[in-house]
Amino acid sequence: MSGATLRNNSEQQRYELLDNDEVVGIAEYKLDGDAVVFTHTEVGEGHEGKGYGSKLAKLALDDTVAAGRKIVARCEFIAGYLGRHPEYGAAVRID
Repeated sequence: MSGATLRNNSEQQRYELLDNDEVVGIAEYKLDGDAVVFTHTEVGEGHEGKGYGSKLAKLALDDTVAAGRKIVARCEFIAGYLGRHPEYGAAVRID
């Protein structure tokens, strides 16, 4: 996983985590004004338990914050990640 990279596939409105050019996880989103609303996160079959979900969440949230957008977690996984990482608190929008 050390070579895992993030791609924002804005056409499909999802972040993709790639490992050796293989999509191993996705975080789907919708844009809502100045916010990114995360709706679903999934790690591909056979890749669970390897830390890909947390890596995907961190990179997607870091990208959102770097773009100056707010975070809205409608996805249980992203909400859980945010609960364990209070450093994102200032960027979270509660609806």
